[in-house]
Amino acid sequence: GMSDFTAFQSAVLAKTGAHTWAGPALGEDLGAEVLDDIMLACFDDVLQGQGEGVGWRLSSATQKFYSQRKAGTWARDGVLWGGNLAVLVSLLGTPYFPQIDRGVLFLEDISEHPYRIERMLTQLLHAGVLARQQAIVLGQFTQFQLTAHDKGFKLASVVEWLRSNLKVPVLTDLPFGHVPTKVCLPVGAPVSVLVEERDALILWPHGH
Repeated sequence: GMSDFTAFQSAVLAKTGAHTWAGPALGEDLGAEVLDDIMLACFDDVLQGQGEGVGWRLSSATQKFYSQRKAGTWARDGVLWGGNLAVLVSLLGTPYFPQIDRGVLFLEDISEHPYRIERMLTQLLHAGVLARQQAIVLGQFTQFQLTAHDKGFKLASVVEWLRSNLKVPVLTDLPFGHVPTKVCLPVGAPVSVLVEERDALILWPHGH
């Protein structure tokens, strides 16, 4: 679904514990003139009940950050949850915000400037949400334009700030968000996050 579907999925998870799928939208994605091959393959796997995980390449900056800390290879387990950052933050303090401890939180957004992304992440940080997770996985943050007023503050600056304030691993470049190439993710399902140098995987039990 689109951004607002994060509210529905979060409410379902918070109130029932059931898992739902985050993936392509029926109109904008599956109705596009040219369909992305990876998106279609992931979507077909879900329909066939064959999906067991997704993999992607981390940025060289992410690899360097963790290699310098002798953490080039690691694994974490937890419940996968999250979605659109702005919508998720709007649910804080409501009964529809999932209370997930030791989870794997994935986030994405569109048309949000880096300073606004930092502000929303700061809210999650001071609410104690981020430090309680096993891993933070950042997807695609798209369709914003830096200006001279930013004075060099960009999305990479936000990631650097986040890592300096958390002991929790922060991964980037998950192919999920308002982009043609997007994977399907089982919100509310138990997953394992595996990282080896620049290769990252999110795996879940067969049948989810």
